[in-house]
This record gives sequence, C-alpha cells and structure tokens, in this order.
Amino acid sequence: MAGWTNKGKMRLLETLRGVSLPTNFYVMLFTSASAPDADSNVASDLTEVAGGNGYVTGGYSLTKNATDFDTISEDDSGNFGSLKLKDVVWTASGGSIPASGGDARYACLVNSDGTVADREIWIYWDLTSDRSVSSGQAITLDDCEIKISES
Repeated sequence: MAGWTNKGKMRLLETLRGVSLPTNFYVMLFTSASAPDADSNVASDLTEVAGGNGYVTGGYSLTKNATDFDTISEDDSGNFGSLKLKDVVWTASGGSIPASGGDARYACLVNSDGTVADREIWIYWDLTSDRSVSSGQAITLDDCEIKISES
C-alpha cells in the first residue's frame, strides 16, 4: 500500500503557487518500529535502517527527470494519474542490508532539504513484510507508484 503524507500533499500544491520543488528526492528505507502515515512529517519521525554494506544512510538519490521518474500515465476509467519510479536497487556487499538493527519494512520518498533527519516525507510504501538481504543479494523496489485521485 502506498500513501501520501499531508506534508507531501501540501508541498505538491505549493508548486501551483510558484514554490520550487526540491533539487532531488531520495528513497529511504525504514524499519517497522513505527509505520509512516498521513501525519508523518520528517525522516526522524521514523526509524531508518542502519547504513552500511550497500545502503547509504539517507537513501537512494533520485533526480527530477524522465529517467528516475520513468512512467507517467492518465487513467480515465479509474480517474487517476500515476507516476512510477525507476527500479531502486540496493545490493548488499561485505555484509547484510540492513547492517544491523531492524529490517526494512517501509520505503519513503523524501525531499533533499536539510539534514537527513529533517528531510520531509512526501510518499510512503509498505513493503508488506520485513526485508533483509545477505551479501550479494539485493533489495529491489520495482516501479513504486505514486497515484493522484479524488475521493
């Protein structure tokens, strides 16, 4: 399941007022210690997985372009627009991902502003189960989708 945070909704709407989008976005992995929801504001509201062995604290950098946000579509029968991220891959090397502590359960799209702890959470995805991989294996997020629809 994916969802928008209220912060993400507000930031997206701010672009209509001329506020610039962040330079980059990041996909960060978080443990099941606390689940992201509409009221999650910044990365420090959650518990990021431990960095090391192929996962860099702060997540995977995405650039605002058609390569990193690679599929956009309009669905008139379902009444939504969607945008998909390219596949995001972390390959474990020299040990497991996460390097220690809790396994990855959630992925979040965050902005590039401020310190890692202060990055604003815009979108979140539930990975449906805790995930960890051994050296040589990968955690792959395949076509994470962002949908906009009316309720």
